[in-house]
Amino acid sequence: MNNKVVLAFSGGLDTSFCVPYLTNEKKLEVHTVLVNTGGFSKEEVEAIRQRALTLGAKSHTTVDAVNTYYEKGIKYLIFGNILKNATYPLSVSSERVFQAIEVLKHVKKIGADSVAHGSTGAGNDQVRFDIVFDIMAPEVNIIAPVRELGSSRQEEIEYLQKHGFNFSWEKSKYSINQGIWGTSIGGVETLSSAGYLPEEAYPSQVEKTGSEIVSIGFKEGEPVALNGKKMSPVELIYALKAIADPYGIGRDIHVGDTIIGIKGRVGFEAAAPLILIKAHHLLEKHVLTKGQLYWKEQLANWYGQLMHEAQYFDPVMRNIEAFMDDSQKAITGTVQVKLQPYTFFVLGIESEYDLMNSKFGDYGEANKSFSGRDVVGFTKVLANPMKIYYALHEDQVKKNLK
Repeated sequence: MNNKVVLAFSGGLDTSFCVPYLTNEKKLEVHTVLVNTGGFSKEEVEAIRQRALTLGAKSHTTVDAVNTYYEKGIKYLIFGNILKNATYPLSVSSERVFQAIEVLKHVKKIGADSVAHGSTGAGNDQVRFDIVFDIMAPEVNIIAPVRELGSSRQEEIEYLQKHGFNFSWEKSKYSINQGIWGTSIGGVETLSSAGYLPEEAYPSQVEKTGSEIVSIGFKEGEPVALNGKKMSPVELIYALKAIADPYGIGRDIHVGDTIIGIKGRVGFEAAAPLILIKAHHLLEKHVLTKGQLYWKEQLANWYGQLMHEAQYFDPVMRNIEAFMDDSQKAITGTVQVKLQPYTFFVLGIESEYDLMNSKFGDYGEANKSFSGRDVVGFTKVLANPMKIYYALHEDQVKKNLK
């Protein structure tokens, strides 16, 4: 084995600790990689690069994976209207696989024999990183110093200080993870079943009052226009976030089953994802048939579960994506959404493929393609199987009528 290791690096305490630890204790040549999936500004990216080199990294690389993350992940979360447990848009959990893939690409590029991450032994991310590395490069050695040592935050700080790194590591009250598809907030109140996050826990504070209506244009399922202005889906997500965040929209707490088998709670703020998913879903309800809506929901729920648990490389994921791609061919139109403090309302849609077509009738008002007599005959045919059944089970008829 050579002595090169590629470390997935975010610049936080855990990954910062890993650099000198891998250098001094493991005698490895550390090459850090920051995979930006939409959570870092240019200034933050540069600060993280400087920190990695100061800590002793032999090299540092930044990978902009936002467009890849959208094309291979977010797009299908929109197509599937995916909200885990009907709540969480997979804001952070869907990022990790794509970050791990980019880290592994760098491992191959520089010919490293080892790959490392700063995940603890208490959460989902350790599984998400390990499973990508194990499936795609089983010959590469996986090192997770924080997990292996079981070290506390204070022990990591003391180790860094011992080696001359006196960065400011004030313990934040909350653990914040930001990305283009939302921000997760963990700690304090989320550690119990009854607590709820206070206003100051959220990165975006409520600054807007009143309300406004925005229009979102979709083409074959993808968001491509905001208030009539055409833009790429990634640009639209950022633009919608800038409009909606100051209203405090998209806040909630997700309760779910972790990969490692325990229940967990996490707060999140995801204005743009929630608005886009709800707007897209309304457009689909107007355009898709009953059967399409039913089966897509079943497959999409399973897709979201697999994505959450880092099963991205299961071939069934590609099968479901093919189904969703095909289902989006007519999902083109405009959706109006009303924004106001802490909430939003999806108002209505306009689409040339709208199946709510007055040519055939107006619900509850008039039928234009059949008569009342047709309904009488239709009802008799529809009721016939149950009439036959209850003719042989008269006791159940009496029971149902009690």
